[in-house]
Amino acid sequence: MGGGVPIGILVKDRAPGKAHPSAHRPPGRKGAFLWNLLFLLLGLLTLAIGVWGLLAKGWLQGERLAPLASDPMLLFVLAGLGASTVSLAGCLGALRSSACLLRFFVGATLAFVGLEVLGGLLLLVARQRLRDALQDALLLCLLRYQEEPDLRFLVDEVQRSLRCCGLNSYRDWESNLYFNCSAPGVQACSVPASCCLDPQQNGSITNDQCAFGVLHLGDMAAAGVVHLGGCVVQLGAWLRAQAGGITTGVAVLVLLEATGLLLALKVLADIAPGGARG
Repeated sequence: MGGGVPIGILVKDRAPGKAHPSAHRPPGRKGAFLWNLLFLLLGLLTLAIGVWGLLAKGWLQGERLAPLASDPMLLFVLAGLGASTVSLAGCLGALRSSACLLRFFVGATLAFVGLEVLGGLLLLVARQRLRDALQDALLLCLLRYQEEPDLRFLVDEVQRSLRCCGLNSYRDWESNLYFNCSAPGVQACSVPASCCLDPQQNGSITNDQCAFGVLHLGDMAAAGVVHLGGCVVQLGAWLRAQAGGITTGVAVLVLLEATGLLLALKVLADIAPGGARG
């Protein structure tokens, strides 16, 4: 018959197991891929900041590896490495419809959520111990003030913003080897300029010598130069005032993680009936 379709083509088109490639693509995998791609980029950015910080201070040059574990930049490295690894697994799992990678992503995300819940419970149950741990961490910052640029920046920002000095009082700086009155340097019997009531000279330039020799003075005279109160009480009050913002931030983080989980589980559910690739 002149206008008919060849029977061979019809048989070929209708052959079993030859479905169109798009039939095996889970409809939600594009959203899961884009969602995890965003967190992959954020994780890589965090990792890059941490590595840059360690390189800038020479931690990775070989001669300063011993105290590496106490460096705050290591937290950026670990957080960025963990987030980028999990997000990469989610991206590849959604892109290739791989049940193995998606299950790894779901398990790792659930582990992160579990750690966050455990941390929240610890904050409620062991507040006093955590307060003591915070004070120990601040003492470490005080002792290593001159040795770590990022710790020095952190201490100066806290003292300047909260208008405080030291842990419990300005005299806590006597425990620092450089500010102790028996130290040989020019900073002996002094405290950082961030403790000063007015650290600015001529309204714009920081006067690094505004607190020189203040530990020689009595409390009455020192009160006209530096803040006498410590930062532990002020920091605790600030954290209590920020409780609402912290709670909101945690809720947003959990919501984002839940969204990523739901997207991954949807892709898993779509590819499960057809046989997932590993």
